[in-house]
Amino acid sequence: MNANASLRAGFAGLGTMGLGMARNLAARGFPLAVTNRTMEKAIRLASDLAGGPAAVTPLPSPARVAELADVVVSCVSDGPDVEEVHLGPGGTIEGARPGTVVVDCSTIDPAVARHVAARFAEKGVAFLDAPVSGGQKGANEGTLSFFVGGEAAALEKARPVLEAMGKRITLLGPSGAGQLGKATNQVIVAGTLAAVSEGMAFAKAAGLPLEALHAALTGGAANSWALEVLGRKMLDRDFRPAFAIKHQQKDLAIVLKAARANGVPLPGAALVHQLLSALEAKGRGEEGTQALLTLYEELSR
Repeated sequence: MNANASLRAGFAGLGTMGLGMARNLAARGFPLAVTNRTMEKAIRLASDLAGGPAAVTPLPSPARVAELADVVVSCVSDGPDVEEVHLGPGGTIEGARPGTVVVDCSTIDPAVARHVAARFAEKGVAFLDAPVSGGQKGANEGTLSFFVGGEAAALEKARPVLEAMGKRITLLGPSGAGQLGKATNQVIVAGTLAAVSEGMAFAKAAGLPLEALHAALTGGAANSWALEVLGRKMLDRDFRPAFAIKHQQKDLAIVLKAARANGVPLPGAALVHQLLSALEAKGRGEEGTQALLTLYEELSR
């Protein structure tokens, strides 16, 4: 018998990240209730997974999902979306029962995460802010890393659900700490994105064989996730969004706000924020962050 069948899961938000995450939950045998702002996505997912190891039930609201779930996961775009899904009309707070654990994997302002957690606590419901790193590839392959803020007991109840979607789960402190951990991640991601873009633009201008160079670089000290994944996309001139510029800009705005509050200068992150703003001004905010390469190429001419 599937050990996961006794823990009922729910999922709200079937976008670029959420769809792969929900698929992995169903594949691991969790009875799964799903909802999405565009209900057709939830219905299509349930249809696609019919006959699989667990039942997938599409429902019209997060509240209905919470009624059927022991652990509810959400993954949406920004703070206002998180508040709408969980605290708004038809939100999970209306359906969640004492003992339910709600896990939000969105990247939002830490203050919003603390506010949502406080509202759930009034109802005896635990809330974990658990933003992720690993991109669409990690969401599809179930290899995400979770930065978690909240109570340890709540995490232990939710852990089997998170383990179905990721490989590394790290509790960093109370509510909001997960978001601060993700902010740290985005500081480093921004720096490596710029470094890979600069390096590839430099190599192209110098006339180097880029395929061979990429293979050499990924085998040495310069290697990183950004070089392996985004560098490959740059070589293929593939600027489709695994992680869109507009979403990176939202994350960097959160980073810079938190940095100001803590009195920490982040010149590198601020520079990347401005460089990506130049691409947004060209109407390219829907493209993947690897499109930063093209800005360096334009500046090189």
